[in-house]
Formats: sequence, structure tokens, C-alpha cells
Amino acid sequence: MKPENFETIAIRTQVERSLHKEHSSPIYLTSSYKFDDAEEMRALFANEKEGNVYSRYANPNTSEFIEKMCLLEGAEDGFATATGMAAIFTTFGAFLKNGDHIVSSRSVFGSTHQLLTNVFSKWGVTFDYADLDKPEDWEGLIKPNTKMIFVETPSNPGIDIIDLKFLGDLAKKHNQLLVVDNCFATPYLQQPIALGAHISIHSATKYIDGQGRVLGGVILGRKDLITEVMNFARHSGPSLSPFNAWILSKSLETLAVRMDRHCENALKVAEYLESHPKIKLVKYPFLPSHPQYEIAKKQMKQGGGIVTIVVEGGVEGASKFMDGLKMFSISANLADTRSIATHPATSTHSKLTEEERNIVGIEQGSIRLSIGLEHINDILADIEQALA
Repeated sequence: MKPENFETIAIRTQVERSLHKEHSSPIYLTSSYKFDDAEEMRALFANEKEGNVYSRYANPNTSEFIEKMCLLEGAEDGFATATGMAAIFTTFGAFLKNGDHIVSSRSVFGSTHQLLTNVFSKWGVTFDYADLDKPEDWEGLIKPNTKMIFVETPSNPGIDIIDLKFLGDLAKKHNQLLVVDNCFATPYLQQPIALGAHISIHSATKYIDGQGRVLGGVILGRKDLITEVMNFARHSGPSLSPFNAWILSKSLETLAVRMDRHCENALKVAEYLESHPKIKLVKYPFLPSHPQYEIAKKQMKQGGGIVTIVVEGGVEGASKFMDGLKMFSISANLADTRSIATHPATSTHSKLTEEERNIVGIEQGSIRLSIGLEHINDILADIEQALA
């Protein structure tokens, strides 16, 4: 029987069992592999035969993780990286060259912004930012040398959303490569490839692991595109370790049930804070007040686990609220089982200028709440006392 449902695929997909008939996949902590003879070694290195040659290229644990992610997201192939940023860097490095141009969503993660402004700019790659809430502006930014459209949706930390079907059609019209950072949604809530994206990227450090333990990333897409990614990655070396791949593959077994609880808790937090007098703004995809609520309902299964708020009183108000939290962790991470509060202006997006932050909706009073799996009554009680 071939499983068809998300939860079953995530649980039952695994590498071939060894002679020990283990129920759970073992960890293959090996850097290299033995060949039966000289001819097999030659054939493997010539790509005439499938198999493992070196763990910088592939490993049974990374292969299992990639296979699961491909099945869950509807991709033909994938490559696993050491971190989420390694996945973004590798994707840019594989497809962009001197003279190329990117159209990117303005609201991107701080390190992605640094790649565009300070790293790839040194190598002759230019970019233009477009606003997620102004889809009418995107087509006008495409130039003859534009090679890629890159987008985060929902964005970090503004929780802005754009219609992926619209971007897919736009990319097809102009023969562009559409790359989507799908980290906040996970394949459980959103499948960009089915909506027209060519590549979907995840920081597996976040919800894929979901417990704040290991770093990882993954690039998913058409087989010919992933071949380009592999050709770049095999020599630049951003490979995922076998141990982390094993953790991430096991974590996928609980992704669906975890995301259901994250989303349930986050919606209740968003609804509670929307009417609170000390909160200026609440952004959550499945709140009817969200500017792109209808788009979110169309392309996402649920709203995700991140709620972004703006506290009255600017940075002082934000600091007072965060320092008043007793259960929430103050951390730059997100997507943990534990609820986390982050002040983006002084942490994850501190390298942006204040003007750049304001343009993407990051105010001094903005706080990103990663809602965990604790009991909702305890989450709300902590928020309530911190706002008192």
C-alpha cells in the first residue's frame, strides 16, 4: 500500500532496513563509503550508477530526510544543507552570475537582506525590492537580465502574504525562476510548488525540527534544477550532517500534530491581543483583519504559529512587555515547542536601517511571538500579566 496522506507519508517513509531489521532508521555516522571494486567506484563517480560516494554529497540519513520532504511538498528532488541560510545562499549561488538581477520581496529575513546587499552585490548581482502588499508593482521591476523572483510568504517578521498563484503566473510569463522561502508555513500548511513555484526552501531549524535542537535547511524543486543546486553544493560544501538529518527526519513524524497545536494556540493569542488596549496592531494570517486574509485562506491550510504585534510605547513598551514575561523565552529563534518572544528591531533585523525596518512594518514596538505547544491558558496568562 502506497500512503497518500501527509501524516502517514511523514511517518512511514524511511531508508531500506538493514540486516538487523531495525524499526526506526539508524544513524549513519560515516564520512565515506566502501566500493565493491574499482569499476563500481568509477561508475559511481561518473554518475553512471546510483549510490553513496561521500557524505558531503549524500548519506542515507540525508537521503531519507530529502525523500520525505519531496513527497510532502510535491517536489521531484531536493538537497539538504547545514542551515536555512545555507539553503538560500546555495540556491542563489547555483543560479545567479555576474550581471544577473533578482526581484525580491522587501520583507525578508535579516540575513537574506545581507546576502542581497553585501554579498552577492560584490559579485555583480543586483536586486530590486517589491512589496508583498503591492502585487501590481512586481511586473514592472522585471528587467531583461532578471533571473529570479524570490519571496517569503508569510514574511518574517511582518507576516505579510502574497498570492503565490499570481507570482507563479508572472514567473511563467517572463520565464523567471520563482523561489519561495516556505519556512513559516511548512509543507503541512502550504505547498508553493503546486502554486507555480520552481523551488521551495526551508530553514529546517524551525518547524521541521520544532524543538530547538539542530540546524538544517532543504532546497526542493524540479530534478533538473536540483541537479544545478547539487553541482554547486558538492563543491562549496554546505551539507547537512547525518545526525541532524536523522533528527529532522524523525521530527517530520510529528510535524502535522505539532502544527495543528501551534496554529490553534496562535489564533487564540491573536484574537485575544487584537482587543487589548496596550496593543497597537496584531498581524496573523487567519485573522479577518489581516490585509491578505483572503489570500491566506486560499493558499494556506491554517495560519501558522507566528503572531506579530506592535506594543504601545515603542521600544520602552516592548522592553517592558518582554521583561515582564515569565514563561515565554526571550530568544532570536522561533518554532520551538516553547513560546518565544523576539524584538526584531534589536536582533534578527538590527542590521537594517530604521527606514528599511519601517518600510516593512518593523516598528520599535514590534514583537514577534512564536507560539509554542504549552497549554493555551498558561500562554494567555503569561501575556496578560506581562501587559498588566
